[in-house]
Amino acid sequence: MSEVAFHEMPDGRLIAYRLAQGAGPVLVFLPGYMSDMAGGKATALFEEAQTRGRACLLLDYSGCGQSAGDFADGTLSRWRDEVLGLIATHTSGPVLLVGSSMGGWLMLLVGEALADRLAGMIGIAAAPDFTRWGYSDGQRAILAVGETIHEDNPYGPEPTPTHPGFFADAETHLKLGGTIAIDCPVHLLHGQRDADVPWETSVRLASSLRSGAVQVTLIKDGDHRLSRDSDIARLKAEVARFYSTDTP
Repeated sequence: MSEVAFHEMPDGRLIAYRLAQGAGPVLVFLPGYMSDMAGGKATALFEEAQTRGRACLLLDYSGCGQSAGDFADGTLSRWRDEVLGLIATHTSGPVLLVGSSMGGWLMLLVGEALADRLAGMIGIAAAPDFTRWGYSDGQRAILAVGETIHEDNPYGPEPTPTHPGFFADAETHLKLGGTIAIDCPVHLLHGQRDADVPWETSVRLASSLRSGAVQVTLIKDGDHRLSRDSDIARLKAEVARFYSTDTP
């Protein structure tokens, strides 16, 4: 892996990132909720990019990983602006977005803002609008009055918090109820044994995207993370479709 560098946002907060220089499009990996660039999928794609001579950008959202900030202040809008700031400052040319879980929601917001620079998107168990379908009416009511909720975390010892600021901001970024103005090629990967994000979410997302070049691949025995060797190999193969030539 390359050395971690830090990008300074206009308000002074520092966002950790790793950048591999190479041929485009530049792959930008967007982690899931409370995840960071040290995860298995991000690491595998970065190492593949270095081997193949491709450009790749990883980052930690503010309040996550090695970036500054408090996770309680994190929102989709805030993290979108961080991603766009890094892309604008440290990359050029077309961009390939790869979004995992919540990162699949965030990639829609980033993709809309990138406009003509957007070369493609790959969603991994993409979870747009999860503040609607992922919470009960009671949980949503608690968040709406400004209180934090906590849920059991199958991936770690501490419960997973959802803060009211994130919830309020997310309600302004709902995507599945209308047409998403994105026209690039999109491939959505989803495990049918996903216990966190129903696989039907990717089917709904495919219908909402304006693009006519949208594919959905359902992995019958796949879980939410899709991080087995076979899953990583499939992801690498999907990424490779966006590159006509690679460095041997």
